[in-house]
Amino acid sequence: MSRAAVTTLAALDGVVTASGMAVGTADFAARQVLPVREQLGALLPWGGLRRGSTVAVRGSTMLLFALIAEATAAGSWAAVVGMTGLGVLAAAEAGVAVERLVLVPHPGRDPAAVVASLIDGVDLIVVAETPGLRSAEARSLSARARQRGAVLLPVGRLDDWPAPDLDVSCVEQVWRGPGTGEGRVRDCQATVRVVGRGAAARPRSARLSLIEDAGRSVGPASRGERTVGRSPATSVG
Repeated sequence: MSRAAVTTLAALDGVVTASGMAVGTADFAARQVLPVREQLGALLPWGGLRRGSTVAVRGSTMLLFALIAEATAAGSWAAVVGMTGLGVLAAAEAGVAVERLVLVPHPGRDPAAVVASLIDGVDLIVVAETPGLRSAEARSLSARARQRGAVLLPVGRLDDWPAPDLDVSCVEQVWRGPGTGEGRVRDCQATVRVVGRGAAARPRSARLSLIEDAGRSVGPASRGERTVGRSPATSVG
């Protein structure tokens, strides 16, 4: 085909060049992953939370906060369904932009319909173990999230939830504070394990801090501080 013919085709409405398509594809791929903190991103196969995925979160509410904090700070909205005891102050201190956090502690008789509506308009949807939500409905919600480009984050026991794309769990967490019985908790270090399907089938784990301003290095407590608590994984929600 002659250069003149290519130029003529490129000028037609709806026709773009391959180079233009390549740039658009790269930009599209970048927009398909919601950001997470650097340490968590190193564990996730996509470097963040991929739109359309279902990511199960087990063992720690602090881990949940750490997963959604960066995305909400960057402008994404998150909704939390069925977690009646969620601490908004704790979420804010963990770095979550609570002004973009929607709370639905009691989703009513039809939780699937509530979650489906949120999937249509919210980037991140956290779903706690909710009575009345059947496994078939859970599968349908994962499919809807995949179609809409939302990230679904089921938390809790998750026995009836279909196989997620990723399973992110807190195996152990250690809290650290400045003294004996006084002062504020300064750090929560956790062993986080990630396993999934396909390319993410091989488990990956790392020790990291779940508190945003606790520093990036993981090591022994500073002088004058002590470990104030060590706990195994517990249910979220």
